[in-house]
Amino acid sequence: MSQTFDLVMFDLDGTLIETAPEICDAVNDTLRRFDLPEVTQQQVNDWIGHGTRELLIQALAYSGKTDVAAVRASDSLALIAAEFDQHYQRRCGTRSHLYPQVLEALTALRARGVKLAVVTNKEGRYTATVLNAHQLMPLFDRVVSGDTMPTKKPDPAGIHSCLAAFDVPSHRALFVGDSSIDVATARNAGVAVWALPYGYNMGQPIQACAPDRVIEDCSELLH
Repeated sequence: MSQTFDLVMFDLDGTLIETAPEICDAVNDTLRRFDLPEVTQQQVNDWIGHGTRELLIQALAYSGKTDVAAVRASDSLALIAAEFDQHYQRRCGTRSHLYPQVLEALTALRARGVKLAVVTNKEGRYTATVLNAHQLMPLFDRVVSGDTMPTKKPDPAGIHSCLAAFDVPSHRALFVGDSSIDVATARNAGVAVWALPYGYNMGQPIQACAPDRVIEDCSELLH
């Protein structure tokens, strides 16, 4: 692996950490606060990928029986988002867990001298809370969150920033994710992409996104 890739970048939710249960808890905490019907875990799973704010907007549109454009234009969105922020910060780390072989793979790659980065659409304050809750932050050389750059995935800016930071050419870098957004981001950046089948791909099989490889878990990064 260390002779093939000098930099390995990872998505966060659904790739390194199973976070959907506590995101669902925070969404429903928020909906209850505003007397709105709760949403299901499967709905939340399918909404994950574009960042937590977008997920909240989807939930509000569904529960309020309106469309996302109306939610975005609503004067109350800022208030509701602030309420969600409190609930999600409190929930972070309570029902999430590392996927199998994540810690072992990251530790082994780092020991081989491979640079490691996270590129996620999750907002920075949540990214840090989740990574710290699972003691992963020290393993990463760079973390690019959804509000680090002016744009989010599938825009390749986050990946390009990692390539530049470590002076790694694109053919020596790999992106590992779990969704069509991750595959598109890697393609847009011109780097190889491997995908995991257990995450949140908006209800679609990851094979349909045509990544370079589908791996069962992160241990395959070592071989």
